[in-house]
Order: sequence, then C-alpha cells, then structure tokens
Amino acid sequence: MLRCIAIDDEPLALRQIKNYIERNSQLSLAESFSNAIDAQEWLASNSVDLIFVDINMPELSGVDFVRSLENGPMVIFTTAYSEYAVEGFRLEAIDYLLKPFSYGDFEHAVNRAASLFELVQLKEHKSVTEQSVEEENATSNKEFISIRADHKTSLIRLSNIIYMESEGEYVRMYLSDGTKIVTLFRLKNMENTLPSSTFMRIHRSYIVNLDYVTGYTKGRVFLSNNEYVPIGENYKETFMAVARERF
Repeated sequence: MLRCIAIDDEPLALRQIKNYIERNSQLSLAESFSNAIDAQEWLASNSVDLIFVDINMPELSGVDFVRSLENGPMVIFTTAYSEYAVEGFRLEAIDYLLKPFSYGDFEHAVNRAASLFELVQLKEHKSVTEQSVEEENATSNKEFISIRADHKTSLIRLSNIIYMESEGEYVRMYLSDGTKIVTLFRLKNMENTLPSSTFMRIHRSYIVNLDYVTGYTKGRVFLSNNEYVPIGENYKETFMAVARERF
C-alpha cells in the first residue's frame, strides 16, 4: 500500500481527491494540506511514497514545491490548467490529472505509480538478496550454495546442479533429481559465486556443471540428463581448451 498526501488550496478539489484516495485499496492517506508550505514542513519529519499536488497555488506553487524536494517521492500533479503539463513531466511526474478528472483517470494514474513502486522495491530487494547470498556463499565450504526461492532460503548441494539458465532477472537451476528451481539472481553474480573448477559459463545464458558433461561439439554441450545447451561464440575457445584437458 502506498502512503500518500494530498495538497490543494481548493476545498472541494481537496475533498474529492481525499475521497478518491479512500476508495482506492492501493493507497493510504497520511495527511492532507490546503497549501504547499505546510506540506513542506510536514515532510521534513515524515515520509510518504506518493504526493498528489495541485500546481496553481498561492505562496508556493506545486511545481516549486516539487522542485524543493530532495530525493522526493513519486508525484501526481492535479490542475485545471493544461499549459502546466509539460513542466509537470519535466519534473518526472508519474501522471498529470486535468481537473475535473474522473475516478477512472485517478485510478489509472495510481496504477502507474503502484507499478513503478513495485518495480523499485523489487530491484532493491534483488540487490540486497544478491549481496546477502554472495556473503553467505563466500564463507561456505562450497559444498552447498544458499539461494532464496519460494519465499525461503534453501541450501542446494553443488554436486546436484546440472546446469543453470538465465531468464532475465532470474536464474533457473536444473537439478539431478529432475527438479527445477527459479531464484531472483543475475547469472553473472552466480558465476562469481560458484567454484570455477566445476562450473563453467559457456554461453551468456548458461552455466554448466562440468561433472555432468557427457559430450560436446563446437556448438553444443551434452549433459547427463539427455539435454544439451549451446556454446556461445565468445566462450567457445575457452571451453574447448578446458575440455581438452579435462575430458
């Protein structure tokens, strides 16, 4: 749920935005203000995820208010003047609601903010997760690797991993018992974590356990689970050199 505030010098407009916020299950209204100066003072000791702010206000405009925020939260501008739209988007506002706007327009803007917030949270969690896992694995004896998947931390025996496949922000592990595990992790970070004596990256999307290699050609590596994975052009020479020594 996004914690938010609303700022508008028009009582009816402020009442409407407050009602819309209360109707939306993705939002929690922390406070409302009739001017930006009071909001500015309140934010000095409080934090929110999202601000709904009118642009054309006396004393301190919504634009100047947003400019004054350091590392500020997401912003959705509300105004009756369409000429402010360009300036609003220059300040990287999530959306620009032109009064009078419907609840549908409001909901669309909120959905955009919620999606961005979820993406940022995921990236932050991903960064912390990778750092934590790398620290854990750096102190291990490399018999197991610690990964987070399905809302828990699991210890996977390295000798049970046949190969790994990159799927964007995730890595899919193929295990000797036929199971597959997906974890939020970059393949590059996984490569740095695994012992190079056993695991080798042979493609930008694949790492294989050399103990499970049953054969190879110049373009493929065959594995003991009757599967094969491609060898990338940039990895071919290194793999062939290791293969000649190992097999």
